Amino acid sequence: MSNETLTLLSPAKLNLFLHILGRRDDGYHELQSIYQLLNYGDVLKINSEDSELLCLHVTAESPIKSIPMDDNLILKAAQLLRKVSGKPNLGASISITKRIPTGAGLGGGSSNAAITLRGLNELWQCGLSDIELAKLGLQLGADIPVFIHGKTAWAEGLGERLEPVEIDTCWYLVITPDCAVSTARIFSQENLTRNSPTIKMADFLAGRARNDCEKTTRNLYPEVNQALNWLSQFGEARMTGTGSAVFAKYEREATARGIFANCPAGLKGFVAKGINSS
Repeated sequence: MSNETLTLLSPAKLNLFLHILGRRDDGYHELQSIYQLLNYGDVLKINSEDSELLCLHVTAESPIKSIPMDDNLILKAAQLLRKVSGKPNLGASISITKRIPTGAGLGGGSSNAAITLRGLNELWQCGLSDIELAKLGLQLGADIPVFIHGKTAWAEGLGERLEPVEIDTCWYLVITPDCAVSTARIFSQENLTRNSPTIKMADFLAGRARNDCEKTTRNLYPEVNQALNWLSQFGEARMTGTGSAVFAKYEREATARGIFANCPAGLKGFVAKGINSS
């Protein structure tokens, strides 16, 4: 077992579009989306320990809503990997600096779980492949596999069927309203669009794509509606996932930062580069 400390970026993602094709018999939904990885996210420091304890320490660059320790994906990921490794005495100390807000549709929790699996797989010398790690991650969340593979991807199914895609380099201004959107609440709404036809990459590139959750989220969360209204003044604004974060893309970093500099008081966010591989 390696005793080195790994310092790893746990990247945020954007859903460049999100179509809901239908609801399955098990209550889950069939989706189409593109997961765009960003060069912005949380930072995890992972250290293997000789004891069997799993410790998590959380800090944040700005105040964040509490992270429940009894249902934390980082600890769940570590426990799951330890179970399948057949080495119950493995331990780890994990520190995370949070930058991705919770309930924002940016994939923070899923990314954290995926990077934990990757880091501990190396430190504990479990020897699992990315495919095997992705199957483990899928037990914890449908969008964990994209962070395991570390590739911007076209996604289908529950979001777990992935095909890497190359997106032209651009910069994203991401606005994060001060509210946490409940994905379960959005998907429980009867007026949610659930019959979008399947599309191809050519349709997306031609602008024939949207976020089917946007209308519902805007109605339930006024903060998201306000953020979209403001950002829409400076280009096409779209919501990621079920929200609350919204984004617009620009060819130049300076353009995105110039708009962000004039962001109204009370609106937070960041500027990040889209990356095809993390």
